[in-house]
Amino acid sequence: MNGHQNWRALPKQAGLLRYGKSYRLRWVNYHRPEIRHGNFTSEEEETIIKLHQLLDNKWSAIASRLPGRTDNEVKNVWNPHLKKWVSRMGTDSVTYHSKSPSKGFDYDE
Repeated sequence: MNGHQNWRALPKQAGLLRYGKSYRLRWVNYHRPEIRHGNFTSEEEETIIKLHQLLDNKWSAIASRLPGRTDNEVKNVWNPHLKKWVSRMGTDSVTYHSKSPSKGFDYDE
C-alpha cells in the first residue's frame, strides 16, 4: 500500500542520481508511517538490554519486540549508549558476567 512498487525505477522516474537500494533502505528504516521517531523510553531501553542478554546482536529479533522501532535504530541506540551504560554498571556487555574478579581461594599459595 505504501512505498514504491519498483525501487529500481524510482530514481529514473524522479530524475535522481542514487540507486534504488538507497531509497528502499531509507523507506524501510525511516519513512514508513508506522515507524516511531524520537528518543527511546526507559522501558524500551530496559527491554533492549534484557533481549540483548538473551539474543546477543540479533537486532531484527530485538526490534520485532519493540513496535515501531527498526533493527537499525535498536543497533544505533545499543552501540553508543546502552553498551557503555551496561559496562559502567560493572557488567561485561558481551558475557553479562560481573567484571569484578571473583574472590575465591588462591591455589598458588
